[in-house]
Amino acid sequence: MSALERRLESSEPVRRVREALASAGVEDAWVVGGTVRDALLGRPIADVDLAVRGDAGRVARALADDLRGPLFELSDEFGSWRVIGRSQGFVCDVSPLQGATIEEDLARRDFGVNAMALPVAGGGLLDPQGGLADLEAGRLRVLGGPDLDSSAYAGDAVRALRLARLATELELEPDARTAELTRVAAPRLARSPGERVFAELRRLVVADRALYGIDLAERLGLMDVVLPELTRLRGVEQSHFHHLDVHDHTIEVLRRQIELERTLGELFGELAPRVEQVLAEPLANELTRGQALRFAALLHDAGKPDTRAETPEGRVLFMGHDEVGAGIVRRTCRRLRTSDRLARFLAGIVRHHLVLGFLVHERPLSRRDVYRYLTRCEPVEIEVTLLTCADRLATRGKNAEAAIAAHLELARELMAEALEWRASGPPELPIRGDELARELGIEPGPELGEMLARLREARFAGEAQTREQAVAMARSLRENPGR
Repeated sequence: MSALERRLESSEPVRRVREALASAGVEDAWVVGGTVRDALLGRPIADVDLAVRGDAGRVARALADDLRGPLFELSDEFGSWRVIGRSQGFVCDVSPLQGATIEEDLARRDFGVNAMALPVAGGGLLDPQGGLADLEAGRLRVLGGPDLDSSAYAGDAVRALRLARLATELELEPDARTAELTRVAAPRLARSPGERVFAELRRLVVADRALYGIDLAERLGLMDVVLPELTRLRGVEQSHFHHLDVHDHTIEVLRRQIELERTLGELFGELAPRVEQVLAEPLANELTRGQALRFAALLHDAGKPDTRAETPEGRVLFMGHDEVGAGIVRRTCRRLRTSDRLARFLAGIVRHHLVLGFLVHERPLSRRDVYRYLTRCEPVEIEVTLLTCADRLATRGKNAEAAIAAHLELARELMAEALEWRASGPPELPIRGDELARELGIEPGPELGEMLARLREARFAGEAQTREQAVAMARSLRENPGR
């Protein structure tokens, strides 16, 4: 048995799939693509890719029966299926051979490192495209002919973005021909389905080497098409409080955000485990809250090019770039076909990313100031507090050190409040809204809603703790509405 076979045999997902196929009498099947590649690289094998001769649906149903998991069709055009082994914790994708033989199938794949196969029934590595040599050389090489229309990019432009994602995840470098073909293919990404583009972009941004991946994608012209909201920030100069243009500042914010993910204890002390727990929560589009924050870092200043202005004295301003940026984020998410939940999350952070910075000059904050910060930033009060720290750490112009220290000190104070707010919610009033309406002799409506909001703020500040106090304050507020 070869070293590769031993690695695959030691993989629980591969072993279970092989056993299921043997029980179903399936012999013409091959472990292919990323599964073989990752085994050769010594990476963990989380999922299994199969190519089969004949009806992939029949094989997928046999697997689903054996694994006692659901299955669904991935592609009606190509006849691909996905089986989810829930109890085993892995996914198996089953595709029919693209061509008459496994060799023809491998020739139609995207990159050499993904064009290797191992027969399920036993046998050596099939590597007609030289993928093993590519791995040994640390190289990513697109398959096909010498020009775009004869290359593997011709039928699927998303593969060009996948090149950047694989280079990021696998620490491989594209060869010169592949890099040039990727540049030529990049404009075609504009016609690709947004959800497929985002699936690749998501994995690139959450990777450990995200900064490398973004730089590579920019150098290859991919970001101009995939995320022009980032590349249009180049050359947008800022005030003397910044040492970088908006683009380079944005990349530095992402760098700082990634650093903070790993060093929360240094900033938040005993609060760090609670912050980590929040960031680890699933959000949407296969992203945790912490992973989604990386996208917020990339988009937080998206509104600056549209709002840049200079005063007669030469002062650079970006008035309203937070609101403009929130609108840009929503349009970006629509283009990339993300969920509305992710769009609302990112837009909320972009809209409120300046609030904490303005409060630095109001210290010490009253309880009412804290309440207004939390209610204004809800439901992203924890995440936006963290992002502002990355933003502030990345801003090193005039008086930077003192400004950073003051900002981080306030962020620690407000993070403690935000964590409690997320856990417990706004303070409960000692009287219900309908009861207060009867006490005051008013009808439910905007006036009552505003009254309840002001009473909640007072309760948070330590006032209106009893029913009697709440009613008395409500009467006073009604008699003196400007109070």
